[in-house]
Amino acid sequence: MGNGDIRVRGLAARAGGWSARHRWAAVGIWVLFVVLATGLGSAAGRVDVKDSDQLKGETHTAARITEDAGIDEPASETVLIQAKGSGLKATDAEFRDAVGAVVRAVEGTGRVTEVTSPYDTKTISKDGRSALVQFDVRGEPDTAGERIEPVLKAVEGVQQDHASLRIEEIGGASMMKTFDDAFGDDFKKAEYSAVPVAFGILLIAFGALVAALLPVALAVTAIMATMGLMGVVSHVMPMSETANSVMLLVGMAVGVDYCLFYLRREREEREAGRDALTALRIAAATSGRAIVVSGVTVCVAMAGMLFTGLAEFEAMGLASLMVVAVAMVGSVTVLPALLSLLGERVEKGRIPFLRRRKRGGGSQDSRFWTAVLRRVLAKPVIAVVVAAGALLAITAPALGMKTQQFTLDQEFGDSLPIVQTYNRLNDAFPGGSEPAEVVVKADDINAPEVKSALADFRERAISSGASRGPVEIKLHDAQNVAFVYVPLVGGSDQDKAGASLDKLRDEVRPATLGKVDGIEAPVTGQVAGSKDFNDQLAGAVVPVFAFVVVFAFALMLLSFRSLTIAVTSIVLNLLSVGAAYGILVAVFQHGWGASLVGAEGVGAIITWLPLFLFVILFGLSMDYHVFVVSRIREARLRGLTTRDAIRHGVVTTAGVVTSAAVIMVAVFAIFGTLSMQSMKQMGVGLAAAVLIDATIIRGVLLPAVMALLGERNWYLPKWLHRLPDLTHDEAPQEIAGPAARDDEGEPLKV
Repeated sequence: MGNGDIRVRGLAARAGGWSARHRWAAVGIWVLFVVLATGLGSAAGRVDVKDSDQLKGETHTAARITEDAGIDEPASETVLIQAKGSGLKATDAEFRDAVGAVVRAVEGTGRVTEVTSPYDTKTISKDGRSALVQFDVRGEPDTAGERIEPVLKAVEGVQQDHASLRIEEIGGASMMKTFDDAFGDDFKKAEYSAVPVAFGILLIAFGALVAALLPVALAVTAIMATMGLMGVVSHVMPMSETANSVMLLVGMAVGVDYCLFYLRREREEREAGRDALTALRIAAATSGRAIVVSGVTVCVAMAGMLFTGLAEFEAMGLASLMVVAVAMVGSVTVLPALLSLLGERVEKGRIPFLRRRKRGGGSQDSRFWTAVLRRVLAKPVIAVVVAAGALLAITAPALGMKTQQFTLDQEFGDSLPIVQTYNRLNDAFPGGSEPAEVVVKADDINAPEVKSALADFRERAISSGASRGPVEIKLHDAQNVAFVYVPLVGGSDQDKAGASLDKLRDEVRPATLGKVDGIEAPVTGQVAGSKDFNDQLAGAVVPVFAFVVVFAFALMLLSFRSLTIAVTSIVLNLLSVGAAYGILVAVFQHGWGASLVGAEGVGAIITWLPLFLFVILFGLSMDYHVFVVSRIREARLRGLTTRDAIRHGVVTTAGVVTSAAVIMVAVFAIFGTLSMQSMKQMGVGLAAAVLIDATIIRGVLLPAVMALLGERNWYLPKWLHRLPDLTHDEAPQEIAGPAARDDEGEPLKV
């Protein structure tokens, strides 16, 4: 069992062997690749997803008409003027003075245009206590938040002179500024704190500075290279800031995990007394192969997002796929070269108070998991019933899952003053803060029949009960386009506002604008966008689920040549995802224990999260599964019984799986600390799922199920024997001892 010549085959083993022999060449190629990718990305720039490409359906059509017409809708702002008591009305002199003061103040800044008085536009509430001054911000709407501060200060000045009134500003620009001030730095800190958190955990796991730096260095360089590649690829498929954040999250998680798997195996073999080259070759043949199988499976899962038809999801899927592929390639190429270069120096910078593992002792088994495995394998039926029952109970709340796009108060609670303004505005003018917008395109927008249809639409929108008005029409004569703004009955109540939208689309429009030939009149806006997004996402669920599950099953079947392993892999991963769904619904929809994670029950799950979680978790869960099952299979090939192989595989991988899981949970939990409810849901969902996966699934349910199945774990029907054999780069044969045999004494083909 010494340092004989190792003859192993397979992509990962060959890559690791070549890198170990050509150390400087491998490192140089990797550095060159990262520099070139970063440079090319910087030179090419990044093309982001356009508004017109975000969604299909009417929202897409409306954005296309607006872009084709060259109309840049300005950022609109509203000043709510509201009596604090019940005595003052909009008709009173003091109220009129305040309105006039607001109009003069905002005009005096020189930053706004199209200022309208509520007495001209009839934007006065039914009870007469509230009125709206409306205007547009000059310049590009995307950067309006950077120019709105003088206007906000002008409105604050008017408020100081009128104590009996509430004078507050809200709109796209002011919300942009408020959120950037409150949460912009929050997001950046969350993203960049992932690196020191991961490094700190690795330092504890390895007890040495150099060993801890290696995984972080590879993950960071993989992320840098991918950011550059995203810039190049964005000219074919546009990217986004969200895709960038998700890429960083996934890249840090898998990049560190893959290095951790490889490095721990190489360390383990050296500690068993093997020389550096032998240890590297064994790590390449075993952990290297597990990384390739896991990486390809994760890439397939991420590719599922390309089937949604949603530009944002496609960007996230492609960015995640690229960073996983880059991290996988780096782990099986440059990492062996670095380990070969460093040799014993990988132990440099040892932390004094962390006990060094003893040389020559082989892998250090986990006492905790040894104790757990003893009980699980003694009574596997009870373990399966208890673990599966617990997971199904956790999953149960997911059956009542409700998804929706969040309103401002759901997303941020009452922590920001602007949210309180939003609620007051919606109470006084239901639907006024987020009206439906009808984009009307005609051959001649001033034609008599078109003007008549617009007037009929305005009248019927109110008489049908879809809106209480006022319905505003803004003409763009040169482009033959009109924008019709319709406050929806229901306001911030998404269900009621959705019903009003349906009435507008299905009843009002066909009876008015629909009767004029050549008119396009798609209905867009926040409520319409939410509905179109939900409809498109619902249609994508089945294709995405089917693609991910079928391809993951096929990859596991080819990688382990076992129908049983492939089936159990899918079932266990689905249980893990289901449990994450159940926790999300229990905490964020029903509010059970929400305060424990600094959240609150908002009555729903953000629309995009279930599909996103499924794809991400199904991919990441394969990391642990492939790593553990590969070790079990390797032990079985050495001649151990299936039960002993299970014990050996789970216990010897417990340390690395625990370390990897702690890193993932910590990184994901950072996003759970953000103030936005959608980010909290994502962070808590991912962290909970990984924790469940690394403990209940891999530590209890997997070994119990495999113990019950026994030799049936390696079952492959004869008609499937013609499948490609991708299992040849398993354990090196010179350390395998006597060949494993089945119950009839034949060599075992695991």
